[in-house]
Amino acid sequence: MQEIYSPREVEAAAQQKWQRTAAFKAVEDASRPKYYALSMFPYPSGKLHMGHVRNYTITDVLARFKRLQGFNVLQPMGWDAFGLPAENAAMKNGGAPAAWTYANIDYMKTQLDSLGFALDWERELATCKPDYYRWEQWLFTRLFEKGVIYKKNGVVNWDPVDQTVLANEQVVDGRGWRSGAVVEKREIPMYYFAITQYADELLTSLDTLDGWPEQVKTMQKNWIGKSHGSDVVFAYDQDSIGHDGQLKVYTTRPDTLMGATYVAVAAEHPLATQAAANNPALQAFIAECKAGSVAEADVAKMEKKGMDTGLFVIHPLTGAKLPVWVANYVLWGYGEGAVMAVPAHDERDFEFANKYRLPLLQVYAPVAGDQAFDATQWQDWYAAKDDSVRTVNSGKYDGKSFNEAFDAIVGDLEAKAAGQKKTQYRLRDWGISRQRYWGCPIPIIHCPTCGDVPVPEKDLPVVLPENVVPDGAGSPLAKMPEFYETSCPKCGGAAKRETDTMDTFVESSWYYARYASPKCDTAMLDKAAADYWLQVDQYVGGIEHAILHLLYARFFHKLMRDEGLVSSDEPFKSLLTQGMVICETFYRELPNGSKDWIAPQDVVLERDAKGKITGATHRVDGLPVVVGGVEKMSKSKNNGVDPQEFIEKYGADTARLFMMFAAPPEQSLEWSDAGVEGAFRFLKRLWKLAKEHADAGVVTAYAGGELNASQKELRFKLHSTIQKVADDYGRRQQFNTAIAAVMELLNTYDKTDRSDAAGRAVAQEVLESVTLLLSPIVPHITDAIWSVLQPGSELLAQAWPKVDEAALVKSEIEMMVQVAGKLRGSITVAADAAKDVIEAAALAHENVQKFMEGKPAKKIIVVPGRLVNIVV
Repeated sequence: MQEIYSPREVEAAAQQKWQRTAAFKAVEDASRPKYYALSMFPYPSGKLHMGHVRNYTITDVLARFKRLQGFNVLQPMGWDAFGLPAENAAMKNGGAPAAWTYANIDYMKTQLDSLGFALDWERELATCKPDYYRWEQWLFTRLFEKGVIYKKNGVVNWDPVDQTVLANEQVVDGRGWRSGAVVEKREIPMYYFAITQYADELLTSLDTLDGWPEQVKTMQKNWIGKSHGSDVVFAYDQDSIGHDGQLKVYTTRPDTLMGATYVAVAAEHPLATQAAANNPALQAFIAECKAGSVAEADVAKMEKKGMDTGLFVIHPLTGAKLPVWVANYVLWGYGEGAVMAVPAHDERDFEFANKYRLPLLQVYAPVAGDQAFDATQWQDWYAAKDDSVRTVNSGKYDGKSFNEAFDAIVGDLEAKAAGQKKTQYRLRDWGISRQRYWGCPIPIIHCPTCGDVPVPEKDLPVVLPENVVPDGAGSPLAKMPEFYETSCPKCGGAAKRETDTMDTFVESSWYYARYASPKCDTAMLDKAAADYWLQVDQYVGGIEHAILHLLYARFFHKLMRDEGLVSSDEPFKSLLTQGMVICETFYRELPNGSKDWIAPQDVVLERDAKGKITGATHRVDGLPVVVGGVEKMSKSKNNGVDPQEFIEKYGADTARLFMMFAAPPEQSLEWSDAGVEGAFRFLKRLWKLAKEHADAGVVTAYAGGELNASQKELRFKLHSTIQKVADDYGRRQQFNTAIAAVMELLNTYDKTDRSDAAGRAVAQEVLESVTLLLSPIVPHITDAIWSVLQPGSELLAQAWPKVDEAALVKSEIEMMVQVAGKLRGSITVAADAAKDVIEAAALAHENVQKFMEGKPAKKIIVVPGRLVNIVV
């Protein structure tokens, strides 16, 4: 064993051995329990960042721990390889997205290997490969024929710079998330997944996900947004509109219908179009609305604006004429693109009505009668639905509670065919058409005779040409006759291939299942392999994927189940959402008002006695820099740490140990150079302890015999630590406390007499066990240490150390002694000592007598096995 711990040599040797022996290849084995550990796969952007390192280390620790426990472990890795960044990079560099993507994959794969992850690379996949997206296209054609995928015109967010549709979540403050361009609304033909057909199951089956964080389940429940209400039909006022018709709205508060004073429609609504025909001001307002975001989050935050159309509809119960307004907060495509407004009992409508001086009709009042209605100041009770309020000013509906008014008004609407009770979801069907090149081609052929025809299975995959260099002016596929010119599979006539590609969320919605049989070329999934490995037992990824990716993956799993491809209902049994890696930021103000962000390693800090930063200067010029606060590591703030540079300096095990020790996995981890140095020192200490023991000659681990008191105490500490670490890894998933427990064990080891044969045997037992306990976190150094402690055997072939229950039975115990609740000493007594013996020993303690000051004991409280409290 080398004198000095050299991470570079130790890690290279371990990785070469694992690679040579295909140590982490997973094979189905019905005789063993399986464990499928999975991290959310990376986009091949060029380099790993510390967020990746933390994510994959967490998963790897769990996978290695389960392997030690006897599980048949699968931990695969692949690449979420389609997407807009590759096109942007291609345009910047003048190359094809494919070449950029594959080069990045090669480099990032080397980085992953350097971190020592126990990955089965034989199952590697990349979503941009035809052997992967072929099956996505196959499923698309089946779902299209069943109507689960359909085509219709839809209003979308259009990014005029990136020339593509954006999902609502990709619109930030009305601008494209990548380009920053002001997003426009456009109506174009789109393909949709009918995810709403599964809305109720997606909602109810959340209750089966006991291994998911409640926060994530709540976010999904809110996104699906199940609500109970009623449709309400307002007949057109023919005098103002000029023809008959109906305006239908959905409301969760039909009980307030008697308080409706106007209706509002979206800018795209036919009534808005009609009213704007000879009204330039309304035309301009409609154009402004259409340029806004269709994201609900943006709509909720923006200033509410509207214009009167001069048109009216008829209240279904009173016959009153209600004015029709165009409002920017009403979204076309959400329901019927219209809402009824009850300003007295809806805060948004209240704000809007006061802004435009529209009437408010109060139809609820407090039962107690001690709160007056103020038409100028919103109060929370205006929206109450509980027993504190009753209906007023509502004619025959007066005096009713929410439920009573709801049922009575909906009953009358149904009797008049002017509405009906309805359950609705906030969730909308998933538009997946993208006008980009680097994505999975949509397998549809447009025939002037036969319409939209799915590509036959024998002609799949529709292969995306990889030698294309996009120029940013729309999709290159639409300019390539060699791609889009084809013949109709039905009639044989000239036809055109679809040039839109799929939203890349489609690829990431089923990759976890393909890992079960990535080389299967006869089916999307090998059913037997899928049934063996699925569900994923532990999924690890960021909270930012809580809604879209995880919801779409759950939806896709149900689609595959209904196609007979999988047997389970949900894809991920347990979910761990790790926190961000954060770090200090530093900058200087530039003359133009922008900030020049400075890397932390280029900054010299001044601190006070408590460690608080009192000043910062640049390492090169010595001039002051501004401390910007602690933020997520990012390129934009220049506060990231390059994993490769870190590994070259400290080694992968130090990175892994620091990541696992610095914070619990679900919390943010603040980068600390001192913490990194501390992790490195601990590994050097571990190496030194193993070397000292090995130099004196390895022996057989303790298996019985006489021990002195300190050796017994060490074995007690050892086996209680084994017990704790197993719980920390498995049930609690709190790796920082597991590491702390091992550190405490080694502190006890240092204080224990190990000079005699029994001490050497116990030392051997401790070091072997510590090596196994730490191996999931620091696999390289423990592999090297194991080969010295147990020459000729492999660490990966070992089992988790067993707890010796006998070692946990102590003949003597230490108990703390308090006087009047304050600690004054400790006593050592027999583990089975009687209460009176414990009391006598406590009272006899010299320091206890001192603080009793000669006074008698009024009461003595003995907490068995822990403490004695004497009240004088």
